[in-house]
Amino acid sequence: MFENLSSKIEKALHTLRGKGSITDINVAETVKEVRKALLDADVSYPIAKEFTDRVKAEAMGRNVIQSIEPGQLMVKIVHEELTKLMGSEAVDINIKGQPAIILIAGLQGSGKTTFSAKLANYLKTKKGRGVMLVAGDVYRPAAISQLQTLGTQIGVPVYTEEGNRNPVQIAKNAINEAKSKGVNVVIVDTAGRLAVDEEMMDEIAALKRELQPQETLFVVDSMTGQDAVNTAKAFNDRIDFDGVVLTKLDGDTRGGAALTIRYTVDKPIKFVGIGEKMEALDVFHPDRMANRILGMGDVVSLVERAQEQYDEAEARKIQKKLIHNEYNFEDFLSQVAQIKKMGSMKDLIGMIPGMDKLTRNVEISDDAFKPIEAMIGSMTPYERRNPSCLNGSRKQRIAAGSGCTIQDLNRFLKQFEDTRKMMKMVSKSNGKLPMRRRR
Repeated sequence: MFENLSSKIEKALHTLRGKGSITDINVAETVKEVRKALLDADVSYPIAKEFTDRVKAEAMGRNVIQSIEPGQLMVKIVHEELTKLMGSEAVDINIKGQPAIILIAGLQGSGKTTFSAKLANYLKTKKGRGVMLVAGDVYRPAAISQLQTLGTQIGVPVYTEEGNRNPVQIAKNAINEAKSKGVNVVIVDTAGRLAVDEEMMDEIAALKRELQPQETLFVVDSMTGQDAVNTAKAFNDRIDFDGVVLTKLDGDTRGGAALTIRYTVDKPIKFVGIGEKMEALDVFHPDRMANRILGMGDVVSLVERAQEQYDEAEARKIQKKLIHNEYNFEDFLSQVAQIKKMGSMKDLIGMIPGMDKLTRNVEISDDAFKPIEAMIGSMTPYERRNPSCLNGSRKQRIAAGSGCTIQDLNRFLKQFEDTRKMMKMVSKSNGKLPMRRRR
């Protein structure tokens, strides 16, 4: 995400590195390159110009502290202005009400149905709410079955009415059903519509008017660039939505929509979709996004994701096993599963400061663990629990069963042993396990 924009802004800011002071000339040169980078990212010219004018005014209005280089100060200013442009701070979703009603709107193909399920999963797992999904898209043939499949996958009920072509009536009946069952939140998925389709726009306006939702979210495909901003404005003029959701932010997006949609419609970006998995949904934090655009990583989000998967009891159990040299392939496999739940590997690596530069042109596949999982899967339960038992004949059988070579298997076994030794040293040195008292 934002790889092209990040590299161009980084190149622009490089102009000031090594300079002893900020001057009209070097600042003008820098902001000119920043403006070009924003235009290439599909930010409209008026917004790009206003942004860089503010950066220039801020830069010329500040004194450079002796310990801070001009280049560092310019990074700080650009970070501050990017954060303001995207909304300054995260805005929470409103789920007050019994039930709280969330209406989902957007263009065809923007990812509304998938987002509806992701949001249901988020509210269920992270907010502890009882959720019901409503299949309100009565036009797209596969929409209802898609929502039912996703609902089953995340364990959330989906309300449907076969043969009913009135989305307003379907949604009202679903709300009554939710009330009778004590469900906290009702998420109404609706049909995709074009802003120029007056009949369909009348329908979404009627849904908003009749349901009186606590939250109306506009879902937009971030890969559509500046067109997404124009569409958001048209929808907002009609239904006055409460927030924006950017989907497919993990794709080859130039980033213009993420940067300027908040500024254009004056509505906060509340969520971003960052992958296909149901867990691949993040609350939008403007300051963290600015960090990532400027190549500064996003350690806070990385830690938050790790904490969501962190099991303290399991961690102490693993630590104890490491110290007593009992850590095995089953333990390793469970930790791999936890890492995979955190999101795509490329996204996770991009959150580590500086790593985005090292991996910018490197293809990082989410299937990286598959060969290892295949090797461990080809072992017997005894072999998984006793790594030291693997002799030549066992290795040959495991290699044949997993479709890898003996060399691949030996390489993995060496890496596993090296990792085990390193983790054992760390576990011993951090002193977390209680010491036994001497008698």
